[in-house]
Amino acid sequence: ELGKRAPRWIRDNEVTMCMKCKEPFNALTRRRHHCRACGHVVCWKCSDYKAHLEYDGNKLNKVCKDCYHVIIGCTDSEEKKRKGILEIESAEVSGNSVICSFLQYMEKSKPWQKAWCVIPKQEALVLYMYGAPQDVKALATIPLLGYTVDDTPKSADLPHSFKLTQSKSVHSFAADNEELKQKWLKVIHLAVKGETPECQNELQVS
Repeated sequence: ELGKRAPRWIRDNEVTMCMKCKEPFNALTRRRHHCRACGHVVCWKCSDYKAHLEYDGNKLNKVCKDCYHVIIGCTDSEEKKRKGILEIESAEVSGNSVICSFLQYMEKSKPWQKAWCVIPKQEALVLYMYGAPQDVKALATIPLLGYTVDDTPKSADLPHSFKLTQSKSVHSFAADNEELKQKWLKVIHLAVKGETPECQNELQVS
């Protein structure tokens, strides 16, 4: 269907990095562009290709490198590199997750920042953190097994916060409300003991 019908455009605010080369966007050197064939948000380097698109009366349109190769029928001889653990796309894991939502995150004495957090069904003992729901690479992963959960916020913390600690590493999270916090804790309390939830569908958070 590539090029035959208009794609669903990924919104600019759903990504923090180019969906092809994974370089972070910034205001000056890496601005956001859309591939007219697949709708992905890419940087200028990755959108520097043009192809005739059927849905647009066969006019030349700006497309990403991958779509360009598919549309002109040229196959990339390079074998795709095996994806590293962080290179699992957020949309891929969010769509098949035990739980996913935005949480505030703080590490050590750094300021709180918003992160899209996902615990995938395939790896229900690992917490993936992304900058936004459509990012193609995780910022970090936390293998939850063996962590201690502290769910009583201190006065300096955000109200609906909880901490994960293991020896010297401490990860602080905060949900927008108490109900969301409890849903996360329900899954995390199992994961730190090496268990996975039975009622996964009930924990889906949109």
